[in-house]
Amino acid sequence: MATSVAADGYPAGVNGAATEKLTKKLTDLPAELLELILCAPLLGHADVCSAARACRRLRDVCHGRGKVWGHQYKLRYRRLAQLWPRLQRYYRQNECCDWLREYRTRHTVGLQIRRTVESISKRFFTEVVLGDSFAEIQSLGAPEHFCEDELLFILNSDKWKSLTLKYYAKKILYFLRQQNILRSLKSFLEQSPEQQSALEGAVLVDQYCNPLADITLDGISDQLDEITDKVKKMLRIKNPSHPSLRGAPGGCFHVEDLELQRQAVCVLNCVLYEQLQYKGNEFDYYNPLNSYIHQVLQRHTGIPISLSVLYMMLARRLGVQIEPVNFPNHFLLRWCQKPRGSEDIYDFVYIDAFGKGKQLTAKECEYLIGHQVTADYYSAISTTEVLLRMVGNLLNIGKRGEGNEKSYQLLRDSLDLYLTINPDNVQYLLLQARLYFHLGIWPEKVLDILQHIQALDPSQHGAVGYLVQHTLEHIQHKKHPAPPEVKRRSDAEHQEVRYAAGLVMKHKRSGYNCVIYGWDPKCTMSQEWITTMRVNHLSSGADQPFYNVLVQDGTCRYAAQENLEPHTDPLEIGHPEVGRYFCEFADTHYVANEELETRYPDDVSETLCTVRRLYRTPPPSSGGNQGQPAQGTAAQAEQQAMPM
Repeated sequence: MATSVAADGYPAGVNGAATEKLTKKLTDLPAELLELILCAPLLGHADVCSAARACRRLRDVCHGRGKVWGHQYKLRYRRLAQLWPRLQRYYRQNECCDWLREYRTRHTVGLQIRRTVESISKRFFTEVVLGDSFAEIQSLGAPEHFCEDELLFILNSDKWKSLTLKYYAKKILYFLRQQNILRSLKSFLEQSPEQQSALEGAVLVDQYCNPLADITLDGISDQLDEITDKVKKMLRIKNPSHPSLRGAPGGCFHVEDLELQRQAVCVLNCVLYEQLQYKGNEFDYYNPLNSYIHQVLQRHTGIPISLSVLYMMLARRLGVQIEPVNFPNHFLLRWCQKPRGSEDIYDFVYIDAFGKGKQLTAKECEYLIGHQVTADYYSAISTTEVLLRMVGNLLNIGKRGEGNEKSYQLLRDSLDLYLTINPDNVQYLLLQARLYFHLGIWPEKVLDILQHIQALDPSQHGAVGYLVQHTLEHIQHKKHPAPPEVKRRSDAEHQEVRYAAGLVMKHKRSGYNCVIYGWDPKCTMSQEWITTMRVNHLSSGADQPFYNVLVQDGTCRYAAQENLEPHTDPLEIGHPEVGRYFCEFADTHYVANEELETRYPDDVSETLCTVRRLYRTPPPSSGGNQGQPAQGTAAQAEQQAMPM
C-alpha cells in the first residue's frame, strides 16, 4: 500500500506510541549526537522521514541542508551505483546544499528517465537507429548530471538482467554525451588559431566517437607528461644543462639553439620508437582505433596524422617548435632549420612520425608518395585543418565499412564532426542527408539539410528534389506503420523449423557461438547471395529453415538449419545488439523481450522445453515472459518509499 504524504513533505501514518517513546529518549541528546545516530548505516530515507515527523527537535536536526540528509544522499548513490564521484564534482567542498531537495530531484529524474527508457523498445524495436527518442530525454528539462547518473545506474545494475533497458539506456547516454562534446567542440572552434591546441582537438574527436569511454584532456596530457619525463631523463644523461630540462610539465617554450633542438629530437625518437616501441600500423591501417589519441597511447600504434599530433605535442614540451603539414596521402611534420624562421620549403626538415621519426628533405617527401607536388603542400596548416584531415580519415573508413551498425555509427559520428567544423561542405551535407534517409531516421532533419544544400548550391536540385520527395513519403509512412509480422510455429509452413529464438547455438562448420533472434521457414535472401554463399552446396540447399543469429564476434549472420546445433555449454553472447531482442540471459538461454515475443509468440515456450530437454533444467516457477518484470513496477515501489 502506498505511503500517504503530509503537506509538510514527509510520510504520514507513523505509529504514535512508538514514536513518542523514542522521542522522549532522544530529544535530550545534543544535536551532534542526534545527527550521528540518524546517520547510522542501517537507517534509510524512510527512517529519517519518520524521525523528522516525530517532533520539532528531530525535525530541526533533519533539515534539508543538514548533515543527515547530506549523508542519506551520498549513501544512496555510493551504495546503489558506485557513481558518487561523478555526482560529487557538482558539489563544491563545504557547499551549503539543500540535500533533501537534491534527493527528491534526483529520485524524480530517475523515475522519469526510467519510464522513458522503458517505453522506447516498443516504439523503436524496428529502427536501426533511435531518432526522436533522444529529444524526449532532453525535453524533460532535468539536470543533466542526474540524467546521466540514472542511465549509468541502469547500465551498472545486475549483469545478465534488464538487457533491453540497458540497451536503450546506453544509446541515450551515447547521444547525451555527444551533445555535450559537440558544444565543447563549437566553443573550441570559436577560439583564435593561436589558442587552439591540436591535442585538445584530437581529444574532442576521440571523445565524440567514443562517448562512453573515460577520455579526458587532463588524462591524455598526463600520459604525454609521462613520456616527456622519460625523454628528459635520457636527455639529462646526454646533456645535464639542456634547457629542455628546465621546462615545466605541459608548458610551452622555445629552445633557440638548433643543435640543442637536434639533441632533444634525437632523444625523443629514441624513447618513442625504441624504448616505448611506437610504430605505424601498416597491417591494420584502416582500423578507426588508429585515429583515436587514447588508443594510440594505449596500443602504441597509429596512422601518420595521429602519430604526428603525438610527436608534435611531445616536441613542443621539449621546446622544439614543429608544425603540421597537410601532405597528400601521408601526413607529415616540418621543422625549420633556420634560426629566424623561413617559408622556403628547402629550409625545413620533414619528419615522418609514422616512419619512426625519419627526417626527410622536400625531395624525399615526394619519393614517399611517388609523385611530385606543388610547394603549397609543404606549408604549415592550422589546428582546424588538422582536425578536418583527422575526421576525413574517419569518414573514409566509415564509407569503406561493411554496412553494419558499427560502420554506420562511425560514418554518422565523423559526418557530425566534419560538418560542425565545416558546416557548408555540400558534398558531406548531401552524404549526411542520404545516410539519414537510408537509415530511415530524422526525416525532418533530412529536409532541413536538403534546404541548406539547395541554398548553398542550386545545381544540386536534382538530387535534392529526389530526396525531398521520398523523405516526405517516409514521413507519411511513419504515421501509419504496418503491424509486425507474426510467425507461429503451429502454422503448416513452419513445421520444419527445429530451433527457437533465444537458444544459444554453435555453427558446425565455422565454429562460432551465437544466439537465435529470428527465423524463416526457407531462405529469403536474393539469388545472388545464395550463389555467393554457396547455399546450393548444402544438402538441403535454400529449401530449409534459416536463422538470424547474433554472433559472439559482434556480427549478425543468416545460418542454415543444417549448420547449427545447440551449444553443449551455453554461454553469454557478447553482441552489442543482444539487448534489442532479449531482456535476460538465464544461464542456458536468452529470454525474449516483449517485442521479440510478439513476433515469435510460440518460441518462448519452445525454448524452455528445449533447454529442459537438453540441459535438464527445472521448469520456471511462473509462466510468461520469464525475467521481464512489468514495466514501472520497480519505479512504483521506489515512488511509494520516497519522501515527496
